[in-house]
Amino acid sequence: MKFGATILDAEGLRLTAEEKAFFRDVNPFGFILFARNLESADQIRALCAEFRDCVGREAPITIDQEGGRVQRLRPPLGRQWLPPLDHVSRAGEGAEQAMYLRYRLIADELRGLGIDSNCAPMVDIAGPETHDFLKNRCYGDTAETVARLGRAAADAMLAGGVLPVLKHIPGHGRATADSHFDLPHVATDADTLAESDFATFRMLNDLPMGMTAHLVYDAIDPDPATISPKVMGLIREQIGFDGLIMTDDISMKALKGDLGDLSRRAIAAGCDVILHCNGTLPERMAVAEAAGEMTDTAQARAEAAIAARQAPDELDIPAAEADLSRLMRGMVYG
Repeated sequence: MKFGATILDAEGLRLTAEEKAFFRDVNPFGFILFARNLESADQIRALCAEFRDCVGREAPITIDQEGGRVQRLRPPLGRQWLPPLDHVSRAGEGAEQAMYLRYRLIADELRGLGIDSNCAPMVDIAGPETHDFLKNRCYGDTAETVARLGRAAADAMLAGGVLPVLKHIPGHGRATADSHFDLPHVATDADTLAESDFATFRMLNDLPMGMTAHLVYDAIDPDPATISPKVMGLIREQIGFDGLIMTDDISMKALKGDLGDLSRRAIAAGCDVILHCNGTLPERMAVAEAAGEMTDTAQARAEAAIAARQAPDELDIPAAEADLSRLMRGMVYG
């Protein structure tokens, strides 16, 4: 049976009867958690079990746990982390190992709660005009640095049994507006984009899943990337990414219009799955109906992503914490 071409959320700490019936009917590829869904370790594990029981399989459950401002799990459910850019700066020459340890410990936290995917690494490049909503979430200001640290983060999560989601493909760093509220436009020419912003994603094009960017590249297409066949074609051909591509949240205000229409346009453009967050049950139903079942190609990518999920390797947590503290010059995470 094909998966529904959606990743969906829940309204609260446990599923309602209506949500259970809906998820059984539409069989979403996976699910996503937010702070409103997180109260205690036992409750989170129970919610994850409910999600999976609805679809009758070990569906991927993802979360935004970058660390810093964007982390859904906070003490006591998870360690409090510096924003990634601050983490890298403090670690200095040890940044690559520090990023590996950071995300290996995050993976351990997630797996312990039943969560097996994370919307990271974020390999957008920080620049002088990068909007504040994004800037300290970046790993650096050159493609080579960002790709190297993004690889460390992705490898750590895979080793910890967590599927990474590469974002925001093909590059959000030049955006001067917050796509949660406005549609950013990037005026940079296509050659420069290919040599810089797109290059980080090209160097990580073997990862199992990616998330789109809600912004317009004026030199490529007047439509936002998520619903642009030109940009999606560029991701597949020029960047060479053949993993599963999910949209960023289809309900973000960067995209204007009916959610069902937007979902259909994103699928038609080449996205494999629609991510829908923070909506009512009728809105989720409309998105699921519009997205429908995965195409044969999307289904193959989804199955390949699931196959990349592995049992965690062994982790000596005290030793990992001690190594990270040394690299971070004595900083202790709690």
